[in-house]
Amino acid sequence: MKHLSLFAEHALLPTGWARDVLLSWNDHGLLTDVSVQTSCPTGTPRTAGPLLPGMPNLHSHAFQRAFGGLTEYRSATQDSFWSWRSLMYRFAAAITPEQLEAIATGLYVEMLEAGYTSVCEFHYVHHDRDGRPYADDAVLSMCLLRAAARAGIGMTLLPVLYQTSGFGATPPNEGQRRFIRSTDNMLDLLQRLKPLCEAQGARLGLAPHSLRAVPPDSLREALMGLHSIDADAPVHIHIAEQTGEVDACIAWSGQRPVEWLLNHTHVDARWCLVHATHMSAAESARAAQTGAVAGLCPSTEANLGDGIFDAHTWLESGGHWGLGSDSHASVNAAEEMMLLEYSQRLATRQRNVLVTEEQTSVATAMTLAAVNGGAQACGRKVAGLVVGQQADAIVLDAQHPLLRNLPSPEAMLSTHVFASHRQSALSQVWVAGQLQVESGRHVLHDNASNGLIAARQQLLENTQ
Repeated sequence: MKHLSLFAEHALLPTGWARDVLLSWNDHGLLTDVSVQTSCPTGTPRTAGPLLPGMPNLHSHAFQRAFGGLTEYRSATQDSFWSWRSLMYRFAAAITPEQLEAIATGLYVEMLEAGYTSVCEFHYVHHDRDGRPYADDAVLSMCLLRAAARAGIGMTLLPVLYQTSGFGATPPNEGQRRFIRSTDNMLDLLQRLKPLCEAQGARLGLAPHSLRAVPPDSLREALMGLHSIDADAPVHIHIAEQTGEVDACIAWSGQRPVEWLLNHTHVDARWCLVHATHMSAAESARAAQTGAVAGLCPSTEANLGDGIFDAHTWLESGGHWGLGSDSHASVNAAEEMMLLEYSQRLATRQRNVLVTEEQTSVATAMTLAAVNGGAQACGRKVAGLVVGQQADAIVLDAQHPLLRNLPSPEAMLSTHVFASHRQSALSQVWVAGQLQVESGRHVLHDNASNGLIAARQQLLENTQ
């Protein structure tokens, strides 16, 4: 039965927790009314616990889910991001369109079951395995769009512009052969993808991979071309993720990466600075004041040994932030929040760091901030439970053993983030007013999981 409304005894609105909330939406899945302190109309479904806004995942490399857990051994005298990257290239070199679609479908189902309702796909494997374009140049992008549509997750597709292997226009290496596009070729791809994205309610943007992978002239030309296609399109870029990148950028330009970007490009609220881990205080303050979102991926940043984001300086300057699962070492929205807060506790030797003056509960404050920043990075109407936004919502199970009989919805959310298994307490997930997860399980769970497992097995056999 199709529903256009939902009632919750407790719901987390952009202004904070509210009682007896009735959500109503139209056939397009956009919220048309959010009433508080009201009664539940006859026939309207009631939630099984507190209602949360859907969480955007602002940074994903879908194919990397296939080797999650398989890089946890020492392959060099000192392992780092750079040694991990060589292993990633092996999977990128081998993957087929069919395998990519199967992995992405399985991953997106996982995301929904783990509390994500939207994903920004930072997509850089473009060509056939020999590095030549497919007859249909958009084939791998279309695999990702189909996977998102099948799973029922919101999509922002970010084709990646990738041209060089290092600062100073160093030629690409063999492991990058499937990534490389000219600027004109990228703009042609965006023109091709725009109507396909619009047809399924997805958003199209652009991802200059990094300053080391996109020379200055190409960056400028790509941004100008994107502006002519969609002046409001989101722009995402990897930046200042590792200290080695910072050192190389200084050697090339005399400036740190974020400093260079701010000095040479008009960064504004369309931008998502992915990682931005290693910024000086001056860079952090300047970048925050542009309105750009810091795209934080705590589980991946920890997995790769990148470092810890300086949230204090960023937030003091009014910066926005959101969460991504990036390489998918973990696929769990609440776990990313926990890891982010814990990293700040370790760095500052304090507790309950990421609160605000309005919200002194860490889990509540972080949820609202991550939804707001994630929605901005998505470039879609997914900024919480408010009229005009998409009806994306998460329901916690108030009868979960660790949530049962707790005194408030704040306590339930805090327990979900910091004291449960972080996925077991999820009851339902709604996307655009459609119920995608019931009793913690997606209808495609078995088929999608089996497809991912089969694709991973094929890749393992081909990358030994």
